[in-house]
Amino acid sequence: MKKLLVPLMTSSLLLCTTQVLSQAQVEINWENPEKYRDVRPTMESRVKFREHTFEQLLEYLQKLAAKLPDDQKLSLNVTNLDLAGQVWPASFVGFGHGASDVRVIKNMDIPRISFTYKLVNTTGELIQEGDVELKDMAFMDRANRFFSSESLRYEKNMLKDWFDDEFPELMVKTN
Repeated sequence: MKKLLVPLMTSSLLLCTTQVLSQAQVEINWENPEKYRDVRPTMESRVKFREHTFEQLLEYLQKLAAKLPDDQKLSLNVTNLDLAGQVWPASFVGFGHGASDVRVIKNMDIPRISFTYKLVNTTGELIQEGDVELKDMAFMDRANRFFSSESLRYEKNMLKDWFDDEFPELMVKTN
């Protein structure tokens, strides 16, 4: 029985790897993430929360980049991330002692992200590049294309706006 499990696991791994490679139009380098302004968890370890947050943002950027021509690759080097809101101990917001921390979203705790990016073709020729400092000071006052239950909805909305502004010729309609 053990011999059967190994080939099945190997073929599953190959399938997953192939799937990732075919979608790999976006590459993100998270530079010194432990120094980012705010990627604080409420109910899990900092490392797990950071990994989960980075994974969600990568998946979303891959979805946006799917509109790029097949021969192009978008690479980002993220130098800072500040999620919308601020994490407070549960006792500070009235939930009592022993409860999990809570991320409180207020107008003054805006989402921000700083990165450089390069858009290159398959031969490595530079098509476009930039140094980006995104912040959405009106993130709670403007329409948001995501449901209120969507994780990282303010950050994704900000990235979508940037992507649409930076690559207008793509006429992206993807959330």
